[in-house]
Amino acid sequence: MKPVLLSVFLAVALSATQGKPFDSRALAQDKQTFTGVVTDEMCPLGTHAHMKMGPTDAECTKACVMSHDSKYMLFDGKSAYFLSDQNTPEKFAAQKVRVTGTLDAKTMTIRVESIAAATTK
Repeated sequence: MKPVLLSVFLAVALSATQGKPFDSRALAQDKQTFTGVVTDEMCPLGTHAHMKMGPTDAECTKACVMSHDSKYMLFDGKSAYFLSDQNTPEKFAAQKVRVTGTLDAKTMTIRVESIAAATTK
């Protein structure tokens, strides 16, 4: 019985590709660069006045992450994105950065490859 099920599965899989070879690049998302301010999910718009978890935005961001189990995010002025790397953003809290990575649009999470301070022109 198992060989029959395997044959049916293979037949369905092959017909779904319509004779085209599988291209894993079709599943891969393109790497992008995002620019914004490192904040946290309790203050996703980068405004920390309502939380008052420290005298500066950077201290508030770090305190929210440490004390409230909040996650670091990137706010680009319109949208807030979760960051897969939750260690590196700490040193950039409340700073403008460039994040390189791939975006999972469903979860609004950037799979981070690198984070660097944004240069101002």
